[in-house]
Amino acid sequence: MAPEPVLRTHGRRAFSRLLLAGSGLAALSACAPEAPRPVLPDPASASGSGSASATTAGAGTPSAVAGGTPSAESLPASPDATTPETAPPSPAPSAAAVRQHSLTDPASPWVVVNKHRPLSPATYRPADLVQPGVRLATSGEAALLNSTTAAAAERMFAAAAGAGVILTLASGYRSYATQTGTYNGYVSSRGQAEADTASARPGYSEHQTGWSFDLGDGGGACSFQPCFAEQPAAVWARNNAYLFGFVVRYPWMLHTITGYYYEPWHLRYIGVEAAGDMSTRSIATLEEYFGLEAAPAYL
Repeated sequence: MAPEPVLRTHGRRAFSRLLLAGSGLAALSACAPEAPRPVLPDPASASGSGSASATTAGAGTPSAVAGGTPSAESLPASPDATTPETAPPSPAPSAAAVRQHSLTDPASPWVVVNKHRPLSPATYRPADLVQPGVRLATSGEAALLNSTTAAAAERMFAAAAGAGVILTLASGYRSYATQTGTYNGYVSSRGQAEADTASARPGYSEHQTGWSFDLGDGGGACSFQPCFAEQPAAVWARNNAYLFGFVVRYPWMLHTITGYYYEPWHLRYIGVEAAGDMSTRSIATLEEYFGLEAAPAYL
């Protein structure tokens, strides 16, 4: 029998330095579950207000939306960074990989949902939604996952607890109707152009598949904020989630491929074999792993 994997709990100092360098940021959101309230810019701060905003000058850290709801993911601006409008095609280091599951069927653990790949049908709802036996920081439909993801989450949360790290489920399944309300709220308050940088369109949200969820830290600190990246839950998940079949879906500095800025809280289940393979080969995005084009903006 193979030895049990060793769980790593230390952070990455280099990552911390990168995070601290990001004082001027721009935001794109995959996880905000409800429409934001209009927020006036803070004249005393060049980084904008505490809500998700993609157009406020200098704004863009994944700060918390009013009421503790998920906000936009973000990255520090870089003079060498390619904007979503001019992003090159994604490299395909594993284009020749054997396909074990469908990349289009929303019931498949390998389904890829991004700004070029909407769900089909758009109103898809998993048939096997369940509430996992984990610590919850949400309720209602947001406390649900599909049964496979729920079982994997239970194993991962238990392993983390054994290592002294408390994880919480902050936001899971989100229906088409809920996403419609979220997106329309952004359109009403900001216009469609800004809405498309602050919320996934209905039928384009990975949360609707039941294969993903947003992670919280047991201490409750930094939920959906950039500082979450260095909370124990995020550090532990970054180092160990692949052992349970999860990947961080929107990684650091790869928004020109995924279409969304860094979200250290957003985990996606793809299975232990695939997640382990991505980790071993240092492939960070599903687009690259499955040999798909980059999806920085809607077609």
